[in-house]
Amino acid sequence: MRRSMIQGPRPRPGILEIKPYVGGKAEVAGAAKAAKLSANESPLGASPRASAAYRQVADELHRYPEGGSTELRRAIGRRMNVDPDRIVVGAGSDELIALLIRAYAGPGEEVLYSRHGFLMYKLSALSAGAVPVEAPETQLRADVDQILAKVTSRTRMVFLANPNNPTGSYLPAEEILRLHRGLPHDVVLVIDSAYAEYVGEPDYDSGLALSLSAPNVVMTRTFSKIHGLAALRVGWMTASAGIVDVINRIRGPFNVGVPGQAAAVAAIEDVDHQAAAKAHNDRWLGWLAKELTGIGIQVHPSVGNFLLIEFPDVPGHDAAAAGEFLEKNGIIPRAMASYQLPLCLRVTVGTEAENRRMVELLQEFMAGQPKP
Repeated sequence: MRRSMIQGPRPRPGILEIKPYVGGKAEVAGAAKAAKLSANESPLGASPRASAAYRQVADELHRYPEGGSTELRRAIGRRMNVDPDRIVVGAGSDELIALLIRAYAGPGEEVLYSRHGFLMYKLSALSAGAVPVEAPETQLRADVDQILAKVTSRTRMVFLANPNNPTGSYLPAEEILRLHRGLPHDVVLVIDSAYAEYVGEPDYDSGLALSLSAPNVVMTRTFSKIHGLAALRVGWMTASAGIVDVINRIRGPFNVGVPGQAAAVAAIEDVDHQAAAKAHNDRWLGWLAKELTGIGIQVHPSVGNFLLIEFPDVPGHDAAAAGEFLEKNGIIPRAMASYQLPLCLRVTVGTEAENRRMVELLQEFMAGQPKP
């Protein structure tokens, strides 16, 4: 923005470079009720036990939350076999990402991530005055060699979404270890494992053990995905005692509300609901990939609860046209131009009815394309 256009106090460097994050569209004009497949939300919703816990605190809304989220940290610790003192809870993993950058990267220092990584890495870096740096990917997958090649004396943090949103790709455990070994000891490696619960590949590792053994590694997780608590904004992280201490010093004293804490405790203890959500995803992720491939759509491999699907660069038959067609017929996908993937849409695994309807619509859309 030109200086002449700025009225009043000037914000810190980087702020005016931010294009505010826009979440997945929730409504379509003229549609009474559209299927929202744009935000990677759980089609099974929250655990009934979590919903009940949420309702039970309705009469306590005048009370401040317990500032340390102690009961929730203990519940996470029991479930994950982790010392609760090595856990920090935040208002979604988004808050934790922002706090980590605020703590370890400042003006002129660099925050590194892969090219199609989660947008909040770049936005949070800019908000702290840091310099966002992207590393090229190889076939829509983070490339350890490319990341390490981008490390400079100004690099303070490296973010790796594993699995990655929006590509659905992941790095195996041995590549994570290789990345960590190649980083300077004073660079913080943040492994964003928001979709970890969906992954069944034997060579996958969420980064939990590494975050507990290495002094410069953090793992972040969320209750927004498999637990179905996106509305409540609850996330958590594990790290060394030193990093945990730093984040606790700068986070808000009441950063996670009473309803969020109560629902999250019940959600993480409801292992049956988690298993049902994973089983649903295991069934329909593969089904969608097969059906969409069968009608001529390029489907990129995914281990999350979504698929990245690609269309030809042909006006009227491209991703924009496909997205418009789906929305007009009551299915909302996520456009990917903001992730430098203009030929792609991202679609969440929905209910059985939503999945079948999406395939039917895309089959109709593809039938109208010119033959090669």
